[in-house]
Amino acid sequence: MTVPSSPHPTGRKAGSLPPEDRERSPYTGWTRAHWESTADSLLGAVVPYASPRNGLINLPGARPSWSGPRSDGLEGYARTFLAAAFRVAGSGGHDPHGYLARYGEGLAAGTEHPVSEPDLGGKHPDAWPLMPGTRQAIVESASVALGLRLTRPWLWDTLDEDVRTRAVEWLLPALDPPPIDNNWWLFGLTVGGLLLDSGIETERAQASVDRALERIDGWYRGEGWYSDGDNQAFDHYNGWALHFYPVLHAHLSGDRALLDTYGERLRAHLDGYRHMFDANGAPMPFGRSLTYRFATLAAPWLGALTGHTPLTPGATRRLASGTLRHFVDHGAVTDEGLLPLGWYGPYAPMLQGYSGPASPYWASKGLLGLLLPEDHPAWTEREEPLPAETADAVTTLRAPGLLVQSTAADGLVRLHNHGSSSVFGPADPNYARFAYSTRTGPSAAGTGEDAANAVTVLDTSANPGSDTTPAETPDNHFALLVDGVPTGRGAAEPRGAGPGWAASAHTPRHPDGSELTGVRVLSATLAHGRAEVRAHLVTGAAPGTPVRQTGWAVTEDGPTAQLHPVHGFAADGAGEPRTVRTGSTPFGDHTRTACLDGTVPDTSDASGGALFVSLASLTAEPAPAPVHKLAEVRVTGRHTLHVTWEDGTTSALTFDKDTATVP
Repeated sequence: MTVPSSPHPTGRKAGSLPPEDRERSPYTGWTRAHWESTADSLLGAVVPYASPRNGLINLPGARPSWSGPRSDGLEGYARTFLAAAFRVAGSGGHDPHGYLARYGEGLAAGTEHPVSEPDLGGKHPDAWPLMPGTRQAIVESASVALGLRLTRPWLWDTLDEDVRTRAVEWLLPALDPPPIDNNWWLFGLTVGGLLLDSGIETERAQASVDRALERIDGWYRGEGWYSDGDNQAFDHYNGWALHFYPVLHAHLSGDRALLDTYGERLRAHLDGYRHMFDANGAPMPFGRSLTYRFATLAAPWLGALTGHTPLTPGATRRLASGTLRHFVDHGAVTDEGLLPLGWYGPYAPMLQGYSGPASPYWASKGLLGLLLPEDHPAWTEREEPLPAETADAVTTLRAPGLLVQSTAADGLVRLHNHGSSSVFGPADPNYARFAYSTRTGPSAAGTGEDAANAVTVLDTSANPGSDTTPAETPDNHFALLVDGVPTGRGAAEPRGAGPGWAASAHTPRHPDGSELTGVRVLSATLAHGRAEVRAHLVTGAAPGTPVRQTGWAVTEDGPTAQLHPVHGFAADGAGEPRTVRTGSTPFGDHTRTACLDGTVPDTSDASGGALFVSLASLTAEPAPAPVHKLAEVRVTGRHTLHVTWEDGTTSALTFDKDTATVP
């Protein structure tokens, strides 16, 4: 599948990109020159927003982060400096645009009169906030330190001694244990790497490196996956943080033993992660900090840089160029050349409180490929197809409890979540849904700029007399209705996984976050081709309790979503789903979702619970066949599923209260 050409990326003048090379890059047309041009465009666009001596870059935006404007200005400096460092270091120090002079001046100005107050007032408009007063500065210290380490011969080693002394003094607090017990440990590791290279505070720096590695080792769950702290949070932070910092540190240090350990974990991660990219280039919109966009490319590029990757050089560039071009071609760069807070264009519902105007520039991590010289095979070899465009596949990632499903006919990728939960609580839509895809997103209330929403029923034929569905009903969700209000999904607890399936259990929650006492839901997804069997065993619920299953939230011009009842819902397979209007997603302000209704029967306790089963599908194929023709599902005994797929292959799964097993 070839990515279609477009006249020119949003925010660029026609003709500003180099000509495409469809011989070397048959899928994307892009070469290293396109990456250089994109990086230069992004770096050039922020220049008008720099403070007088380039210490801060104060980008425009309607919402500052919770750390305040001065911290946001430091973020603008640090994250764009990282992009400049990749650009210059990968060119062997060649710097025709004067990036290092600009950022060197900013380093000197920012550390001359650092301030403890996180505002933009006072007489020092370039001053950086100090870490003790602004903990977000710890995050930015890693980008500053890494940028200085990468460009050391051309910048750090040429600075006046007093500037280096001030910079070290500003950086040193990052070596202390961080205030947040997650990937923040790696910021101190990164600062420590610069100081170790420079022979400064080496004992303290090494201690910070050792502490960080010891801490993340306790979070390693196997198969290349870390949790982001003592939790069950698995998302893109695995690639752009938990692998990025230690593997790059080992590489820059020349520490082969360290690289053998952390590089092999990276290789294992990429073996599954590469399946999460759509043939159109889109990564999976799942988890937090999605406004970092093509930072999702940090891990694939890092694998190519260090040699710890299962991808061939041509497959690496096809994946990376496909994703970068996808965002550029889909409005992720404004007419002014800036990255707004959002996914494509601005999109408020996916943001976190720490997101400020410059936060999207952690996307700079995705430009790491520029460290590879122009004669590296990742730049010179012919592009090869992605997994999503070669064959239908269902990839089971047992460690994080994720099931990745892709179809070659349309290149679309879906993710079924049976293991990852948000650090912000179980109601977070970026984790709590049972399914995500590269062409849909979790629906949010109202439009991308609005927080109010009333979900309106479009078809009430299956439920006469009902004219509304509660606004709390999300897409790709299974809920009990308590006093007419749908429950939320509690933290996902993995309960088994195997070829083509994954299962989890959770305790449903009331809207106020409290648990529904005594009630458990055991859920499983079986996937094959584009078909999904969605099954839920409810135990402990009172007979007569209503339940609801929703499907994919799609826009009018998006992919086709289907949902069909199999067992436990209205008429046990004969009832058709209602269609409800939901809110916005990153793909459009208005979406529609199918909805099935059922009731916990009187016999549920005696039979060990109430089982609800449906068939779902999401596809971009034209005129797809009804989903019920893709699989025959039978329920036997005490909740055993027998599935015969359209191609004649079979699957089976048995539910027993809190466990799913293959019979």
